[in-house]
Amino acid sequence: MNTKQIGDISQIKVMTKLLQMEYSVSVPFGDNQRYDIIFDNGSLNRVQCKTGRIKDNAINFPTASTYAHRGGNRKSYKEEVDYFGVYCPDNDKVYLIPITELEGCDTYATLRLSPAKNNQTKNIRLAEKFLV
Repeated sequence: MNTKQIGDISQIKVMTKLLQMEYSVSVPFGDNQRYDIIFDNGSLNRVQCKTGRIKDNAINFPTASTYAHRGGNRKSYKEEVDYFGVYCPDNDKVYLIPITELEGCDTYATLRLSPAKNNQTKNIRLAEKFLV
C-alpha cells in the first residue's frame, strides 16, 4: 500500500468517527487546503488527518507537512488547523487532538498509551484523553 492510500484510510477513519458522534463533516474541494476535513459541532473546525504509529508504548504522528519534492522543507500547521485527527492502524483507534495541546511539537507529537514509569506528568499527553 502506498502512502497516499494509507493517508486516505486515516482520513476516512477520522471522518467516520466524527459522523458517528453526529457531527456534520465536510471535505474541501481540491487538494490545496492545509486541512483535510471540517466538522461542525456548533462551530466549524478544521482538521488535518494523520496516521499514527505505535513505538515504545506511544503513538507518534507528524505535526508538519514535508515538501521533499521542494527541497525537503517542513511547514507547520499552526494557525491553519484547529485539530489533528489521528488514526492509528496499530490499535485501530482514532484520536482528536486540539492543536493548542501540541505547543512545542514542531515536527512530531506523541500520545502515550500508559503513564510514564517515573510518574512524570509534565509534557506528557495520554492518548486516552483524546480518544474519540
